[in-house]
Amino acid sequence: MSNIVLAQAAEAANINAGLAAIGYGLGAIGAAIGVGLIWAAVINGTARQPEAQGQLQGIAWISFVLVEVLALIGLVVYFIASGA
Repeated sequence: MSNIVLAQAAEAANINAGLAAIGYGLGAIGAAIGVGLIWAAVINGTARQPEAQGQLQGIAWISFVLVEVLALIGLVVYFIASGA
């Protein structure tokens, strides 16, 4: 009986690693979309008002860093969830 329980636990660990990989992949796609939207907004804003370019770029870099930190947190959560 205990062998069956251990086998089921090992199988569950393999499924969790796969789900963690899928979750991180979705998180990475979200970060990529976020970065694209940030820089698209900067380009659009600079085209509309060129004198605000410096201020827009400063805000964009801060937003970019925040989005990338979320992606790195997702990577850490992936490693924790996969048990690697």
